[in-house]
Amino acid sequence: MAQQREPGGGVDPRVPLDRLFQDLRTGPDGLSTAEARRRLAEHGPNELRRQRRRGWWREVGRQVVHPLALLLWIAAALAWISGTTVLAVAILVVIALNALFASVQERQAERAVEALTRYLPRHARVRRDGRWAEVPAAELVPGDLLAVGEGDRISADARLVDGDVEVDLSALTGESQPVHRAADAPAGGHGPTEAGNLLFSGTNCLSGQGRATVLTTGMRTELGRIAALTQRVGRDESPLEKQVRRIAWLIAAVAVGAGLVFFPIGVLVAGMPTSDAFAFAIGLLVANVPEGLLPTITLALAVGVRQLARAGAVVKRLSAVETLGSTDVICTDKTGTLTENRMRVVAVRAADTLLDPAPGAGTRPDAALRALAVALAACNNADPEGGDPTEVAPLRFAADLGVTDAGHPGRRTQFAFDPKLRLMSTVDQVGDQLWLHTKGAPEEVLRRCTRVVAADGSERALDEAYRRGVDAAVTAQAGQGRRVLGVARRRLATVPQRRADAERELTCLGFVAMVDPPRPEVPEAVARCHTAGIRIIMVTGDHGLTAAAIARQVGIVRGEPTVVTGEQLDAMTADQLRHLLGERREVVFARVSPEAKLHIAEALRANHEVVAMTGDGVNDAPALRRADIGVAMGRTGTDVTREAATMVLTDDNFATIVAAVAAGRRVYDNVRKFILYIFAHATPEVVPFLVFALSAGAVPLPLTVLQILAIDLGTETLPALALGREPAEPGLMDRPPRRRSDKVVNAPMLARAWGFLGLISAVLVLAGFFAVLLRAGWRPGASTGPGSALHDAYQEATTMTFLGIVACQVGTAFAARTEHASLWRIGVFSNRLLLWGIAFELVFAALVVTVPPLRELFGTRPPQPAMLALLLAFPPIVWGADELRRAARRRR
Repeated sequence: MAQQREPGGGVDPRVPLDRLFQDLRTGPDGLSTAEARRRLAEHGPNELRRQRRRGWWREVGRQVVHPLALLLWIAAALAWISGTTVLAVAILVVIALNALFASVQERQAERAVEALTRYLPRHARVRRDGRWAEVPAAELVPGDLLAVGEGDRISADARLVDGDVEVDLSALTGESQPVHRAADAPAGGHGPTEAGNLLFSGTNCLSGQGRATVLTTGMRTELGRIAALTQRVGRDESPLEKQVRRIAWLIAAVAVGAGLVFFPIGVLVAGMPTSDAFAFAIGLLVANVPEGLLPTITLALAVGVRQLARAGAVVKRLSAVETLGSTDVICTDKTGTLTENRMRVVAVRAADTLLDPAPGAGTRPDAALRALAVALAACNNADPEGGDPTEVAPLRFAADLGVTDAGHPGRRTQFAFDPKLRLMSTVDQVGDQLWLHTKGAPEEVLRRCTRVVAADGSERALDEAYRRGVDAAVTAQAGQGRRVLGVARRRLATVPQRRADAERELTCLGFVAMVDPPRPEVPEAVARCHTAGIRIIMVTGDHGLTAAAIARQVGIVRGEPTVVTGEQLDAMTADQLRHLLGERREVVFARVSPEAKLHIAEALRANHEVVAMTGDGVNDAPALRRADIGVAMGRTGTDVTREAATMVLTDDNFATIVAAVAAGRRVYDNVRKFILYIFAHATPEVVPFLVFALSAGAVPLPLTVLQILAIDLGTETLPALALGREPAEPGLMDRPPRRRSDKVVNAPMLARAWGFLGLISAVLVLAGFFAVLLRAGWRPGASTGPGSALHDAYQEATTMTFLGIVACQVGTAFAARTEHASLWRIGVFSNRLLLWGIAFELVFAALVVTVPPLRELFGTRPPQPAMLALLLAFPPIVWGADELRRAARRRR
């Protein structure tokens, strides 16, 4: 019989704690820093070893079966059948080079996304040298004492030594139902994950808090064992890449169809030799294949991801960059996103007295004020030196009054903050008395109160007049944009087991009002959103008046918004919510639970809007997954939320969301720019073959297939890549978001590429071709083959066509830089990468024409100086014509 594997990497969860500490050579106070370093050297970092990547040959293999590559395979086969072996080999080399190039670009994009992990360092809170400290999760070692709280992602396999938590084990078990884990739970169960006192790496703490001793790290954890058996899932194609793949099949169909139509015409009608007809078919195929399209798109998206990361927005999927550009609704929280997340208490009400500003250090509190301070210190899990500002501010206020409860030595149990109830409570032993301390939304606290404390500490019944007075005071504070916390207490005889039994018949102690000033950069960012046609909806757990006041301060609303409370939202049907949001009036959702965010996201998506939703709490995760762009807070957000999000803000700043939307628009525009640039060259490459066919061979082929390959893979690639780095076009955030149904390649783009820029280029290059031939005395039907008197002139003419397309590429590159604005407005020399790309293509073209081995391969011959001078006019003609077209469009 096989021996059953013990949970926790071989540590039996049933052994007593003292024995466990002895086995791990640790204790209830954790490790020293020196011992932790020694163990880190012994056990290695707490990381999963990277799975070996798919072999490079498989990556290349995936590229050679792409529709564009299949088209080239057909061309190579036709060349081989027709006896032109050199051409067949050349096309095969093109297939191999293109596959290698695309694979390299995909690897670079993959590394760009993987490198973003440094922007999101995962930390764990451990006990070192008798103090709690934040350390990188990779530095956890067996024996560390780990603090676990709501929203934490557990970073190692560990055993609880005190406390109890609700844990999501779905990452290991696939079960979505949370499980309860407690220090005193029985080990039981048949598998490692069923042990009632064990926690596992990669799982999430949903509620509760506790301390746990680390048992195993890295690949020795349960997650590491699974990772060792699991192959990495392949990369998903983005919607943009899927669109381009469909376009590739369309291009393939057009190219093959054109070849099938013109081949019999050439043979039967024009009387062309079969070999010439094959050459014609091959030329059509090759001329229609934009070989560098997919790797250029992949690289552009990867560059966009890295640029966003440097701006403070970590995008976890390449496809999200495309989606960002079409965002038309941003649902944002208030605290920390719109505001500075630096709370301070500015007003306090205890008994019947409102103190404003709040008393400072050294103030001698009366009995009521002291009771309020005691409750604030006890019902709090923050560290005065850092943590959630909403928790830290009351704690510091209590400390200013001389009240502290460091380490909560008297705490007996805790009822964690419930976003639905909007309350948190603790049961604390104070001397020989047992007290319940509660804080939360003032209306929820007051609803459960039946008594009120007086200034001297005595209690009396809470009547309706006092209740109305407190409500009015809370409303006045909220109307100033302040966040208000109600505070209450209750004397207990025993520790209650159920929350409902505890949070009732409370004694009202008063409230504290805190201010969190708006971030200075937010109003400008909000204004940019309004200009860009992006609607902003505030969704917060704060009081409606507080939310509305902040919304007015930062410019989200201009008048009196419609404030929808959580109760009102819960009473709405899905259709009513859709109708409310579809009216596009100014709406603020206040006192809503995180679950309500999910309904808002679903309603907006049902209205066909592209939604970005912010969140930081555990319960925000479903809404973030449902939104088109889930935005998690990198600083204050929980690990659960960061896992669910598409984008993580490293600075928790709303302005960064707007910057990310602008960057997404820019990346999308740049993808369209280089697709336009690549497509525009299909026309001057295809038209010469049509002229050859329609003239029944009387006009020789103005361009050879190998020269087309030199253009598509040699001169075209670097300028296309440089267009992917183009700065934002003026007015980028002055136009409405694109619709979800908009295609990256649409009819107006194809008309501009093929019917305008491409057609002008085709006319120019054919003019250059005929100018050389006519100057040499050529007449239609004259022989230009090898050994004929006109053969040198014919080679010079095809070279003129080749150089003419290169010259037109320069003009097309400058024209493609803007879709609406004038080139002068963005600056002719503002994209230096494009200038370097143009310099490279000119040097490459010169080498093809002047270096003897390349001349022999590509069949080129340097044109006369007068003809070269003619080429200088091509770029300004192409660019100038498009500049006039855009000017006319702007006037309309």
